[in-house]
Amino acid sequence: MSSKKKKKLTPVQQEYQDFAKKREPQRPILQNCVRSFLAGGTICLIGQLISTFYMRFFDFNEKTAGDPTVATLIFLAVLLTGLGVYDHIAQWAGAGTIIPVTGFANAMASSAIEHRSEGFVLGVGGNMFKLAGSVVVFGVFAAFVVALVKMLILKGLGGV
Repeated sequence: MSSKKKKKLTPVQQEYQDFAKKREPQRPILQNCVRSFLAGGTICLIGQLISTFYMRFFDFNEKTAGDPTVATLIFLAVLLTGLGVYDHIAQWAGAGTIIPVTGFANAMASSAIEHRSEGFVLGVGGNMFKLAGSVVVFGVFAAFVVALVKMLILKGLGGV
């Protein structure tokens, strides 16, 4: 709490804040960072292994193996979410599981599972896309801005 807010507290409130702060459990920051690093690294390693698998056995090149790799990671994240395994991994790993592809797939699947009793359209579809809508909007806007900047730069370089 900032010192500015502490000045506005009554003595009883201040005493309670001090009491609560003394009893707040200390978070193992270093342990959490190591766990996040290991989990995120493992997810990325699995993605690299999947990509190598597609390049070796399905004759993809490095550029074209990305799409099936992402689809496979999404499928695995959704499957593990549906089975309740991803939640246990995330509980242990913390922020390491929010690698964009798998973390987003987990968030979408969790939302769909949580609201399935409300029906497919209003429950699953409506609540799942409350989460995805902002991501899609900002993704499209970011792509537009990047394309605009690229176009302006290329025009400035003589239309290369």
